[in-house]
Amino acid sequence: MTPEKQVSPVIRISQGERDASARATHLEAATRKFLVTTNERKQMSTKTNFKRIALVAVAALGMGLLSSTPSQAVWGGAPTVTTTNGTAGLSAVGGRTDSTTAGTVSITALSLNGALDTYTVTSVLKSSPTSAATTGALLFMLTDTATSTGAAHTVNTTAPYSVAANNFTTDSGTAITVKSAGNGYVNSQFKAFIETGTASLSRVAGTYTYTVIVTPFTVVAGVGSQGTAVTADISFTVSAAASSSQTIDASKSTAFLGASAGATADAAISALATASSTAVGVLSVRTYNASSVATPESVTVTISGAGILRSGGVTGSSLVIASNGGSGTSNGDIEVLPDGRAGVATITTSTPTRSFGSKTLSFYALAPATLVASVATPLLKVGSNSDVVRVTAKDSAGISWAGQLYIYASAAADAAVAGAVRATAASSALTCTWDAADDRHECPITSTTAGTAKFKVSNYATAALATAAASGAEVTSNEVTVTVSAGTPTTVKLEFDKATYAPGERARIYVTPLDSTGKALQSETYANLLAAGGISTASALTFAGSTTTADSLTAVSVTTKANSSSTSGAKAGSMEYTVYMPVNGGTVTISATGGTSLPIAGRVAVTASATVTDSGAAALAAVNALATTVASLKTLITTLTNLVLKIQKKVKA
Repeated sequence: MTPEKQVSPVIRISQGERDASARATHLEAATRKFLVTTNERKQMSTKTNFKRIALVAVAALGMGLLSSTPSQAVWGGAPTVTTTNGTAGLSAVGGRTDSTTAGTVSITALSLNGALDTYTVTSVLKSSPTSAATTGALLFMLTDTATSTGAAHTVNTTAPYSVAANNFTTDSGTAITVKSAGNGYVNSQFKAFIETGTASLSRVAGTYTYTVIVTPFTVVAGVGSQGTAVTADISFTVSAAASSSQTIDASKSTAFLGASAGATADAAISALATASSTAVGVLSVRTYNASSVATPESVTVTISGAGILRSGGVTGSSLVIASNGGSGTSNGDIEVLPDGRAGVATITTSTPTRSFGSKTLSFYALAPATLVASVATPLLKVGSNSDVVRVTAKDSAGISWAGQLYIYASAAADAAVAGAVRATAASSALTCTWDAADDRHECPITSTTAGTAKFKVSNYATAALATAAASGAEVTSNEVTVTVSAGTPTTVKLEFDKATYAPGERARIYVTPLDSTGKALQSETYANLLAAGGISTASALTFAGSTTTADSLTAVSVTTKANSSSTSGAKAGSMEYTVYMPVNGGTVTISATGGTSLPIAGRVAVTASATVTDSGAAALAAVNALATTVASLKTLITTLTNLVLKIQKKVKA
């Protein structure tokens, strides 16, 4: 097939186009040759440029590889951080937080650069209850590195909280640094706490969340490189402890009337009724929660009769004290003042959770109306004797009068034996003391020789004052007589307080030194009144005294009592021991021998016996009595039955 452009010359000539065709053919050939040559040159130039660029890139890449750290040199990957949450307590210094309440932080990382690999641990507070004033730093305690599979690693810190305890703080820019000693997995475990060592800390209940930040770091050829930090949150739940509960436990709340604030028991108070701004008593009210922690609540107090109340400078017969009415640990201390009226004051107290029993105290008149004296110590020793004469004093309303009283010898002859006569100047030797617990005055007497003396008691110390009667008319007690003894013991006596006891019943044993006439002696300590071994018995007595040698049955020295007491069992002139009788019936015998304090004639054996009823015999006697009664009833029933039968026969007949 002939190409389109190869036309026959004959045709071109015939058509008159021969010259034009020749020119066109020559031009096309020339154009093609030029374009092909030009493109070849351009292509050669572009390839050369590419080769040059590639050479530069390879050279640059090679130099870069020589000067850069391989990517795996920054540890073997990001550290893994896991946490478990903890708890903490509430208190003024942060509350309890220890290994039993701590959270945990575990960090694992792969070291590929040996001792040049480290990671640091810091923390920041992320969130806390909005009302928390201060929270405390997050503390870490290293607990375990034994699970590491690589070489050992060390933990240190730039600012240890307590190096000795391995406690580290991670706040305020300080950090824990963990350093690898070789290639392998580095694991470190920490206990995490909320700081409690600062007194200014004051947490509130709620959740406290911290973010733990672990940053890897390595050094290669002297150039350090920091990896990407890994974070994990750890939270601590702070719960209100039972001790901080504001719920009142009524069973633990108290109200006591005492002479001063903070009384822990009620006191018997008698005070002069004359109006005064000086308190004569204080009612202390305390309310507590179930943990016995002071938890104040409001108090309502009312006084009736004599007297008036005062709290925080406010006085009245009825007061309501707010829950913050005390020092912060108490509800309040309410003072009681005299208001000029004599009589008994009754105080009622209540809080929203409890009503307390009534308290009473007495306000007495300026002067007593009656003074009744009695002798409490029947035998005085030569020298000082306390609580010899007791006086019951009353005012005109029958209220116990607790003012000052004085005792004096009735005459000079009495004063020659004991005490002193009334003088123009007051003497401390004449002063009696008020015993509020026993509601009486107690008067001492100093004696000089054996004999008897008579005494009286007055509300005035001297005759001159009595004559002036500035505080009302003088009131004088009845006259009493005291006996002063200077005898020495010649014998000793043992006795029980009863002749018969039930099994296991309490008993008292009395040891009494006697003079040559067989009479009891003045109160004194008698060394070696008994021979070695003291009091002995073959019976199974249980001793109820103290464990001191002086108060045991084996003691040889005896101190006798000056006064008798129905409460303690004390008897004037004797020493008493409390024991419990055996549980089995029979006769109990105790014995002792007079000691070297007695003359030779008195150093003999003395005994005392008492009977313990036989419970078995008593029961048998009761059974026998019952059997007799039953037999009698049986006979009676038989008789009645026979009588009924006879009556029936007569009725039928």
